[in-house]
Amino acid sequence: MSYAFEPAPIPSVRVTSGSLFPVRRIYCVGRNYAEHAREMGSDPVREQPFFFSKPADAVVASGAVLPYPARTANLHHEVELVVAIGRGGRDIPASEVDGGHVFGYAVGVDLTRRDLQAAAKAKGQPWDMAKGFDRSAPVSAIMPVSQSGTMSKGKIELRVNGELRQTGDIADMIWRIPEIVHELSTLVKLAPGDLIFTGTPAGVGPVVSGDRLEASVEGLDPLVVTIG
Repeated sequence: MSYAFEPAPIPSVRVTSGSLFPVRRIYCVGRNYAEHAREMGSDPVREQPFFFSKPADAVVASGAVLPYPARTANLHHEVELVVAIGRGGRDIPASEVDGGHVFGYAVGVDLTRRDLQAAAKAKGQPWDMAKGFDRSAPVSAIMPVSQSGTMSKGKIELRVNGELRQTGDIADMIWRIPEIVHELSTLVKLAPGDLIFTGTPAGVGPVVSGDRLEASVEGLDPLVVTIG
């Protein structure tokens, strides 16, 4: 049976080896660094993690120029370590996550229409349009775990026009990667092609047209994008 119209291309992220990683779903962890939780007005207690999503075709490659999104006057940057899933499953034990479920790691920026998010929070509404808009998920090339090793520590930073805005260490995450994957797999069945943004350190803030964002995680390829 034919399609009613030509299907869209499969969203993908470059792998450092030269192949492409087809993106199935994008999940994000909220408030996973204590200082960021505080700056957002929350108590950074170790409660059950919560998740939100972005559409798969929100991914953008390093080097891209991103149009300033519509319906916002307060676009924020959030640098994050991204985990690429290579083997999925349901109810994955945390002790088994590093045994083959992780394909690799990348650097991501969770772009957020902060004014829309604040308005949604105030009304008890979902954040979808604040987080899941077009081109809201820039991601660097994915480094396979065979090259990077298991990542549990390392400096994470973001600069805007050369000025350091965010800095921290992925060791400061409230929920570590095996715990994140386990918890998420109790809610949905994970599959190869899933990306998980693991949270951002403190220092999030606004960007404007013309700004150049440089995001990095120690040991990984950097991510550079410009707001057009």
